[in-house]
Amino acid sequence: MRLHDLKPNEGAHKDRKRVGRGPGAGQGKTAGRGMKGQNSRSGGGVPLYHQGGNLPFFRKLPFRRGEGFSIINRVRCAEVNLEQLEVFSAGTEVTPELLLEAGLVNDLKSPVKILGRGEVSAALKVKTHRISKSAQEKIESAGGSVELIQE
Repeated sequence: MRLHDLKPNEGAHKDRKRVGRGPGAGQGKTAGRGMKGQNSRSGGGVPLYHQGGNLPFFRKLPFRRGEGFSIINRVRCAEVNLEQLEVFSAGTEVTPELLLEAGLVNDLKSPVKILGRGEVSAALKVKTHRISKSAQEKIESAGGSVELIQE
């Protein structure tokens, strides 16, 4: 078999509709565009979002183009999972500054939130801005303690 022997499967390739080629072709004369009007003219037609002179719907929405709705006061937290805290030994006081030194967070501008993925075996004293319920339960069941820092 050579490249020139290859053909698509039966019915996989459909010929395009040749409109405006005379009355015998079935789509002659007006070529399926109807009789008159803006959409029948060459170069005519309006975009799908056109609302006949009204303000288009997408321009009524309160967000910048292409970015979706934006929450003005959103706080983005630096997230740290419990499995990442395994590098610390028992009795260590885990603070945002220590997490920055260990490379687990990038900067101290955003609050640190401890999440519950993974397990913790050492008893750690965790000082953080936010913590999930599951993470707090796991830390306390391992003999550690959790203290929340006021933002």
